[in-house]
Amino acid sequence: MQKVQAIFLSSIFKKNKNFLGVNKFKNLSNLTEKKVIALGGISNEHLKNLNLIKVSGFAGISFFE
Repeated sequence: MQKVQAIFLSSIFKKNKNFLGVNKFKNLSNLTEKKVIALGGISNEHLKNLNLIKVSGFAGISFFE
């Protein structure tokens, strides 16, 4: 058994051919009790949207540059 503590889900906002969007991300994150970390296209405008979904944190290179 793997003892996973957190799951990274990507990409939530980045507009590539397979980005999840808020609804798909929310549906997937609701399938687990583990912490879920959002990746992909995070910006200041998207921070409000992260409060609406089950997310324990976020990471993104462009956000911190």
